[in-house]
Amino acid sequence: MLRIFIILFFFTVSLGLPAEELSFNTADNATIYANFQPRGSHAVLLAHGAIFNKESWGKFEQRLLTEDFTVLAIDFRGYNKSTQGDKAQALYEDILAGVRFLRQQKNIKQVSILGASMGAIAAAKASVYAEAGEIDQLILLSPSRVYKPEELKGRLLFIASEHERLATILKSSYIKAPEPKSLQLIKGKAHAQHIFKTPQAETLTTIIIDFLQAASRDK
Repeated sequence: MLRIFIILFFFTVSLGLPAEELSFNTADNATIYANFQPRGSHAVLLAHGAIFNKESWGKFEQRLLTEDFTVLAIDFRGYNKSTQGDKAQALYEDILAGVRFLRQQKNIKQVSILGASMGAIAAAKASVYAEAGEIDQLILLSPSRVYKPEELKGRLLFIASEHERLATILKSSYIKAPEPKSLQLIKGKAHAQHIFKTPQAETLTTIIIDFLQAASRDK
């Protein structure tokens, strides 16, 4: 019994360890800082919105960890310690560098991106410029535009609040995007990460977790 207790204690403590802050360079010489929390073989890169940063994912990030997803939450260039690169506003390069960092980890078999608002714009562009097979799943949460939706790669999930202004843009991009894809409109009008502050937070979390877990099972 004591042996079981000790094992459970150290397992619980390990789940509560703080994220490791690390950095990596982009193709255009930006330095991107990120919080890295390794868990299972399916990694999720979190790309924040314009008024947020890598620390902003809160309970949702903890839920990913509880469900055994490895998490890499980045600070885009110009946020906190992340520095600008040679290309102006090339946020997609920050995501591609994060994806390639994850692909270098020996236990990672799948990489998904969740981009919110500004992060979703960058995530879509990263998907277009990524090599085939680099990004397995792409989740776009309330982007104001989607770069070349017809060229997006991997399994696609489009999400927005049904009454936010950007829902129309999202639906238009969804129609142009290739299969496999799905579209989810959530009650209310909250935008992107702000949905996590509303009564729809659990609905949004469940939609994303279910999408990621289905992809893990099908791999």
